[in-house]
Amino acid sequence: MTMRWLALMAAILIGPATALPAAETPSATLLKPAGVFDGVDGQVHAGWQVLVEGDKIAAVGPNLSAPIGAQVIALPGDTQMPGMIEGHGHLFLHPYNETPWDDQVLHEALALRTARAVASARATLMAGFTSERDLGTEGAGYADVGLRDAIAKGIVPGPRLQVATRAIVALGAYGPKGFEPGVEIPQGAEEVSGVDSIVAAVRRQIAAGADWIKLYADYRWRPGEDSRATLSLDEMKAAVAAAHDAGRPVAVHAATAEGMRRAIAAGVDTIEHGYGGTPEIFAAMVAKGIALCPTLAASDAVARYRGWNGSEPAPASVLLNRSSFKLAVKAGVRICMGGDVGVFAHGQNAREMELMAAVGMAPAQVLIAATGANARWFRLDKRLGAVKIGLLADLVAVSGDPTADIAAVRRVALVMKGGMVVGR
Repeated sequence: MTMRWLALMAAILIGPATALPAAETPSATLLKPAGVFDGVDGQVHAGWQVLVEGDKIAAVGPNLSAPIGAQVIALPGDTQMPGMIEGHGHLFLHPYNETPWDDQVLHEALALRTARAVASARATLMAGFTSERDLGTEGAGYADVGLRDAIAKGIVPGPRLQVATRAIVALGAYGPKGFEPGVEIPQGAEEVSGVDSIVAAVRRQIAAGADWIKLYADYRWRPGEDSRATLSLDEMKAAVAAAHDAGRPVAVHAATAEGMRRAIAAGVDTIEHGYGGTPEIFAAMVAKGIALCPTLAASDAVARYRGWNGSEPAPASVLLNRSSFKLAVKAGVRICMGGDVGVFAHGQNAREMELMAAVGMAPAQVLIAATGANARWFRLDKRLGAVKIGLLADLVAVSGDPTADIAAVRRVALVMKGGMVVGR
């Protein structure tokens, strides 16, 4: 996937009117909102302002002075906060009620999927999510590496990406399925079997550009069956060791209790979904400092695609997800804000935050999960995640007070990335 090709796609999809700002960007910008949520202490500091110089935050506090020539942006009634961080996304997927997952993997051309991912990246950025951890291309190979690099070079707009490339599954345990046995069908992730095989896959994906390694601890062996543990503990330990030796953290899809137990024993960094979590399992996660991305929005979206209208009682899958999330929060598990976006529409990332609050997490804690906490879990906190002097000026202004009404994060008034206003 060449940078020139990605640039052409961006020109077609985005057009010159929304090109990234260039040399005319002022050297300093003073942002004057009603208050600042710094992503750390859970408070909105009324009267605070933010001074940006170059791509960094230069000052935070009340009554700041603008340097000569600085741009001053008044944001009355708005709350300034760090750019939000999507913790679990798939930019190369789009909602399953538009096209089923199997058909996206098998029938959509790589060029089409990449073009759509460019548009999805822009929608994510404009929604106030200035960073994203993308956990697998689901059959689109290493195209996420090219997209990440195109965004970093300013060729196309989008969030700062950490990518997991192909992800890793046990041989025979993933999909698409349902075809003539013995016929090789393209898969949504890289298949492995045995310790040597999984270590080779980890190293291969890192060499191709993976920032994270994504493993599937469990899955359904056949359509309609319940999920079961797939990768052995020895396989997972070997994969984690190989990834950590290379300085890459490991995220693990785990929906069953046994899958979670193996992931914890293997020393992974985050667990995705965690539907089968118990008080004992979550206590073990706390002891090892493993974060959970509960993906409430994914189970909610899938249930709606299957006919649920949102009324209570919710389907069993949604209730299980809510229950496991409550148990995790009660146990003190580190919570990652990540909705499995791609199952539902990119740019609607705030859906996960609203559901976290609806299940009982205080809005301020949801906001921290989407900013300062995600930055820590993803090893970005020395650069991002807080409104703090010296950090990159990835900032979002939302209309109203999101600590009082989490839905305020949908009312995006301004998006700044690296000191440049990219959406207003």
